Amino acid sequence: MKEDVTYLAADSLMGRETGTSYEMLAGSYLADRFRDLGLEAKGSDGYMQEFTFKPSTNPHQEAEVVDKTVDSTLTGRNVIAYLDNKAPTTVIIGAHYDHLGMGGQGSLYREGEAIHNGADDNASGVAVLLKLAGELKDTNTNNNYLFIAFSGEEMGLLGSNYFVKNPTIDLADVSYMMNMDMVGRLNDENTLAVHGVGTSPVWKQALFANNDLGLNIAEHESGIGPSDHTSFYIMDIPVLHFFTGQHSDYHKPSDDADKLNYTGMETISKYILNIISDLNDNEKLAFRKTKNESEDVPRFKVTLGVVPDYLYTGEGMRIDGVSEDRPAIKAGIQKGDIVKKMGEFEVTDMMSYMKSLSKFEEGQTVMVMIDRDGEMLEMEVTF
Repeated sequence: MKEDVTYLAADSLMGRETGTSYEMLAGSYLADRFRDLGLEAKGSDGYMQEFTFKPSTNPHQEAEVVDKTVDSTLTGRNVIAYLDNKAPTTVIIGAHYDHLGMGGQGSLYREGEAIHNGADDNASGVAVLLKLAGELKDTNTNNNYLFIAFSGEEMGLLGSNYFVKNPTIDLADVSYMMNMDMVGRLNDENTLAVHGVGTSPVWKQALFANNDLGLNIAEHESGIGPSDHTSFYIMDIPVLHFFTGQHSDYHKPSDDADKLNYTGMETISKYILNIISDLNDNEKLAFRKTKNESEDVPRFKVTLGVVPDYLYTGEGMRIDGVSEDRPAIKAGIQKGDIVKKMGEFEVTDMMSYMKSLSKFEEGQTVMVMIDRDGEMLEMEVTF
């Protein structure tokens, strides 16, 4: 896995932006890896599935896939391989391999153009995909396996959206889809966020019955999210999406191969393989619609100026980062603090934190109770 990440996240690939010659180089590498693993080509042209898109010139508008090539369009490429076990059902395993190139609209880097190598985002997911492709040869043969390295994810799930509308297998035979996006930074608490847990009745038991690896699973019900599993959920296919969390190198040039937790990636790949093995004897999984959790988010007029820790599974809302010159840092709130109460409102989780925040107005001062290393502190925050 380290070799795959090192190649994909090298400066020579210039950040693997969709529609560039560097994306083609990365795609060719993945096609060669699939070929070396003895997997069948399942794109529309060998391992490749090309799609044409019109890049966005407006920061408030996404790029879009179009039907024909004209002067202002570019071509992206999904890389698709198939393990045919002559089974009635197929499992799709996916990860996007594109990234931000020299930066652009998605970058959080404020010091000009620089190569965004995207080691965690998402060479890590592709490396785990390739590892699973090798592990699944000659095992768990009650399913076929379709492995897809998507492009265009950073521009708005272009590649996965194109695939589900132009599938190279019959989607009616797909049992479920698994997606890995940013799985390279497993933390000291071994917390792995798993999204889509509500999309099939079997997921919850499968997740916990197969966790003999010491992982701390942060469950999220919704099948909708900012990665390629969403395209499959919309087609009524059960999904799971694996994610080890945000970090200070996200969408910056500093997301490099030497910062990844390869032992953690090994653990995650074993965990996913355990789940696949457990479901080998199941027939096609039942699909269940989930509530779109983002629709429940209340509107708020103020911000605390913090990055929440989305992997935290305890009570309260743990802070993963604080922004300069914002209310939290001015009040003395630090990274690692756990918000327990805001004004009169109890904070037990992310949703109650957001609901509490929606109650306040700009200029208002409230007492915020935080837990810092087991000590309860009160901070005066002015929004």
